Amino acid sequence: MLKEILRMAFSSLGVNKLRSFLTMSGITIGVFSVIGVMTVVSALRGSIESGLNMLGTNAFQFQKFPTGFNNGNNRKYRLRRNITLNEGQRYQRLMEGTAEVISLELYDFGSIAQATYLNRKSTPGITFGGGNQYYLAANSYAVDIGRNFTEAEVELGRPVALIGFSINKALFPTESGIGKVIKVRGRTYTVIGTLAERGSSFGSGQDDIVIVPITRFAMEFGNERQSLKIATQAFSQEVYYETIDKAITALRIARGLKPEDENDFELFSNESLVAQFAKVANAVSSGAFVISAIALLAAGVGIMNIMLVSVTERTKEIGIRKSIGARKNSILTQFLIESVVISLAGGVAGIILGVIAGNGLAIMMSAAIIFPWTWAVIGLLVCSGIGVGFGFYPALKAASLDPIEALRFE
Repeated sequence: MLKEILRMAFSSLGVNKLRSFLTMSGITIGVFSVIGVMTVVSALRGSIESGLNMLGTNAFQFQKFPTGFNNGNNRKYRLRRNITLNEGQRYQRLMEGTAEVISLELYDFGSIAQATYLNRKSTPGITFGGGNQYYLAANSYAVDIGRNFTEAEVELGRPVALIGFSINKALFPTESGIGKVIKVRGRTYTVIGTLAERGSSFGSGQDDIVIVPITRFAMEFGNERQSLKIATQAFSQEVYYETIDKAITALRIARGLKPEDENDFELFSNESLVAQFAKVANAVSSGAFVISAIALLAAGVGIMNIMLVSVTERTKEIGIRKSIGARKNSILTQFLIESVVISLAGGVAGIILGVIAGNGLAIMMSAAIIFPWTWAVIGLLVCSGIGVGFGFYPALKAASLDPIEALRFE
């Protein structure tokens, strides 16, 4: 009996293919929106440790502006004084013996930098900046060929440079770059080391980079327009938070802040980046849920409407089936199955499209490809509930028709 009911239900849906397709499209849109968003969010969450672990272990950083996830009141941060190299060096002296690594960093964000060697050029818009001998350790870079800066090179501001994997590949495809003189923004630097490949993170390449001694960078380009970044690494996880407290005090002293003044700098770590990303992800997920709920509610009303039309169109068929012995439960089951099939078909299409679109965005952001099994199952259960909930009244109306009156219907 169930097999016959299923055959009749699918046969009825096949008669009105366009109507069935348009009805399930509403379900598809609703499920697509939430599955697509949750696929992207889940993919990013899965790779967040590797993607945001830019500061190394037990590390934190000070800078003028908050991270990109939390820009807050931009005007408030723009009015802050830049963190200068002198302040960073004083902070370094105050923290001597308290932290394992203290990296001072300046970047050239005001122009489109490009590295050149003879007639070869890197891609424009490379990361160009200055750092001290602890830059590599603080930013999880490793030297592939050559060596790191020495303390003397940083103190004296020697015109030397460390270049990223992509820069080395573009400028020196068939030879070693060590000892060669490259030019960046009209200044020349001798390459002393090439960095191991890092790949990209969230769509941003990490190998298009040239770093020179921070004192050289400040001398040639000035440090008034740029604000210093200070990356600090504690000796261990046990003294991590104690080191943060001492670092905040040291930077306040270096900045000349009074006890009643609030901090005019931002502190962030891997944990804070993860937490801020989670806030953004939760906000995006909530928005997707609201949009999906509205779309699914509208789709559910559409299913109820189309099933009521179907009952009216098939009134005589129902009367004939009842007159030859069809039971009320059989009629009810048939129309419920039709409603659930429309809803589930739309849900499956939405899940497939959502996973494809979500993973497409994840690939663009260099995140791992995933299939959100939990959300897919939830989506199918919700679609089944919509099919039953919004299809029950039309199915009950069909099952409750009087066979004599149904046979008279024209």
